[in-house]
Amino acid sequence: MSSDRIRVAVILASVRKGRFGPTIANWFAGTAGQRDDVEVDLVDLADFPLPTALTDEPAPEVAALLGAFSARLSRADGFVIVTPEYNHSFPASLKAALDFTQHEWHAKPVGFVGYGGLAGGLRAVQQLRHIVNELHAVPVRDAVSFHGPWSQFDSEGRLIDPSAAETAAKVLWDKLTWWALATREAKALRPYDN
Repeated sequence: MSSDRIRVAVILASVRKGRFGPTIANWFAGTAGQRDDVEVDLVDLADFPLPTALTDEPAPEVAALLGAFSARLSRADGFVIVTPEYNHSFPASLKAALDFTQHEWHAKPVGFVGYGGLAGGLRAVQQLRHIVNELHAVPVRDAVSFHGPWSQFDSEGRLIDPSAAETAAKVLWDKLTWWALATREAKALRPYDN
């Protein structure tokens, strides 16, 4: 893949048994196939079971997981977090992943794909905007939201009526890639971290 492409880590936040997140994350990652300016790395937090108890001296197995996770984030020019809404918020797995990392997010854009019941994950996304600001990242205004997604996808993981979601995904990709290119070029001229 060309180095001119924007490298985007699509982070699947749900680790719950029976989760619906892979369906949505795979669909969203698949929408990048319509573009020639994006390279996607689908990062499933189920593969990185970080503890919720933070420490400066993690056990060797946690340090290894963290090293692998951090490397995946560091390679990205931007991120899209795919998150469910649990109890009006996002999963603890995502908070742990955010809290264990810091510099990997600096001066990079973050987009959101939320899903859930009536709120469609929007309350979780709104809370995440504050957190990614604290990580010195750039939250993208436009997002994708699925209200009651379980009936919107067929058994093969395809949207039954893709028009609205695909339009929202295109807007998100357009804005995310603009910010990713702008921040990448700015960091090449003047490093963000000193």
